[in-house]
Amino acid sequence: MTRTRKPLRLALIGWGAINRRIAELLAERNGTNDIAIAAIGIRDPGKVVAAPPAARLIADPQGLAGLDLDLIVEAAGREAVGIWGEAALAHAPAFAVASTSAFCDAALLDRLLAVAESNGSQLLIPPGALAGIDGIAAASLLPLEEVIHRIVKPPQAWRGTAAENIVALDGLTQAITFFSGTAREAASRFPQNANVAVITALAGIGLERTRVELVADPAAGGNGHQLSVRGSFGKLDLTIENRPLASNPKSSEMTALGLVRLIENRIRPLVR
Repeated sequence: MTRTRKPLRLALIGWGAINRRIAELLAERNGTNDIAIAAIGIRDPGKVVAAPPAARLIADPQGLAGLDLDLIVEAAGREAVGIWGEAALAHAPAFAVASTSAFCDAALLDRLLAVAESNGSQLLIPPGALAGIDGIAAASLLPLEEVIHRIVKPPQAWRGTAAENIVALDGLTQAITFFSGTAREAASRFPQNANVAVITALAGIGLERTRVELVADPAAGGNGHQLSVRGSFGKLDLTIENRPLASNPKSSEMTALGLVRLIENRIRPLVR
């Protein structure tokens, strides 16, 4: 006898470029049979365009109550994590956070972990635009000596950020490293571009010990990440260059793809 599975009921926090891409990919790959976008949390529901027809638009985090949600995915910016996080963990068994720069605030992270503990829910950290995060997390079971995360993007990807106050982006003819510091410093000063450094840090040796370098390179063909990890496990060196998200060059297509994988793995018989 074949056991049928009810559709996964998903809520998205935010309706920006990443979550719109997630909805598009889920519709292409699953239709409405396996995964249903039940709600979209948004500051101003009146500004939502082309939302899934069955999705309830909610502006108040308490609107998540009673929706029988299986998973909530945030991709609305670091402020949204604090606004929606406690309600998400109270009203769904799992809350996936894309805006991981929010966890530069240690008190916020501790508070959400306490809510998750008391409700039996989980706070999920997706891989973002990276590869190899599972390897770093596994390697961290033994002592790690060093983790370096180098982020290389074309100059236009750094426009509208603090990088404009450090380097003349329009006149670059060669790569320049304009920031070197901790993961906490990088994600705090460049939350749209270096958000991903928090993922590396949480997987490995923390926000203070993880070193981050930010690079503007006119020859870069996409948004690149170079990870170098040393420890008792051995050595890991990894390079990935992602295609920018068409609707937002500061984000990578891989960010949306990683979240789609996380969502689909909640219902697939083979988790990979």
